[in-house]
Amino acid sequence: MIKLEALRVFVTVAELGNIKEASEQICRTASAISMTLKQLEEEIGGQLFESDRKNNLTALGEFVLQTGRMQVSNYDKAIATIHAYAKNKIGHLTLACVPSVAANLIPSLFPGFIKNRPNVVMELLDIDSRAVRLMLETGQADIGIAGQPIKDTLVTFEPLFRDQFKVICSTASALSKLERAVRWSDLENEILILNGASDKITSPQYQELADKASLTVRNVTSLLAMTKSGLGITLLPALATTHLLAGLAALELEDTSVERVVGLIERRGVTRSPVAAAFREHVLDKMPVLVEQIGVKEIPEQRP
Repeated sequence: MIKLEALRVFVTVAELGNIKEASEQICRTASAISMTLKQLEEEIGGQLFESDRKNNLTALGEFVLQTGRMQVSNYDKAIATIHAYAKNKIGHLTLACVPSVAANLIPSLFPGFIKNRPNVVMELLDIDSRAVRLMLETGQADIGIAGQPIKDTLVTFEPLFRDQFKVICSTASALSKLERAVRWSDLENEILILNGASDKITSPQYQELADKASLTVRNVTSLLAMTKSGLGITLLPALATTHLLAGLAALELEDTSVERVVGLIERRGVTRSPVAAAFREHVLDKMPVLVEQIGVKEIPEQRP
């Protein structure tokens, strides 16, 4: 069987035209190169050079040079690609995250990560927390950033920050005229529109209101449009209220215990790809500064 390294030796000698220069380039003795060329000719079953000077190729030698050069090049490219993948310089990363994170955090996270990885393909999925978890469980996403999932699922959760909920209503609503934080009793006669984020609220007072609700809207754009129209009110995390449309108000809740915990979500028991591992470390490194900038609360935690 013809070995790749024998082809590499032959290609080097053929391109340089002599054994002396080839031995210096590939760091092998002249006698070792001569032996390799002899064994290659025996394996092929024909003469590759017109003379012992190795400066003229036979017709067979020309053919082997063309084929051998291509094989050596393809091998080197394949090895380089393997190393690049292992060093997270190439690959594909699918990130699933909730809309508020996609709009307020990802624009600050992506540029620094992509800058030195021009050959990494990034895909961002902007979906609610439940859909994020499902994308991770089914292997359709590599990493998620969303609210804390229920326990005993197929995913792991690493908390990043806490985000308090606010009441979102039309500026025409009587609630927006209150000169104090909103109490649960203020919402008893309001039409509550449920959403993906509010699914995680466990407050008994909120649950009483939610039990009477008949409308759930999971798309944030549609949710805000309906709220602006005066159809009802809704509760969203503060991060989702940073760029509200004119005509909407975000009101503080008196009950400050109503919050969500946002973190990194990954599929349990699956080894991260090099790109996914690098992005995870990038998020953990940059998050403290981002958390301070956006005004949410960081969760101090020992991270591996």
